[in-house]
This record gives sequence, structure tokens and C-alpha cells, in this order.
Amino acid sequence: MPALKAKDMRAMTPEERIKKLNELEDELIHERGVAAMGGAPANPGKLRALRLQIARMLTVMNEEKHKTKGGE
Repeated sequence: MPALKAKDMRAMTPEERIKKLNELEDELIHERGVAAMGGAPANPGKLRALRLQIARMLTVMNEEKHKTKGGE
């Protein structure tokens, strides 16, 4: 899973962003489930990376929302 940069996220359409956000959230739920059952994750930093990507995506989405409202 290559990390998406904010620049790449801004280039997406709003529909693509929502779809990607849902994919990231589903993957995070899966990884948390594996960790909760005591399984050793293949990549220990993956949970943190997923949380950061979700936060970055939400930030870009909020920026776009406020940009279209005229900065109010």
C-alpha cells in the first residue's frame, strides 16, 4: 500500500476521495481486528500509517469543502 500524498489526494475527484477514504477505513478495521485477536501484524507501523492517511484525507476534504463555501 503506497502512501498517498496530499498533492495526490487533491488531484482526486470528490467521489474518488470518498471511495479511497472508505477503503482506508475498512483496511484499518481489518488491521485492528488482527491485532485484537493477538496476531502479530506483518507490518507494525501499518496501523499508524493508515490513521495518518485517513487524517490527511479528511483534512483535504475539509479544505475543499471550505474552499467551495468561499472561506467562511
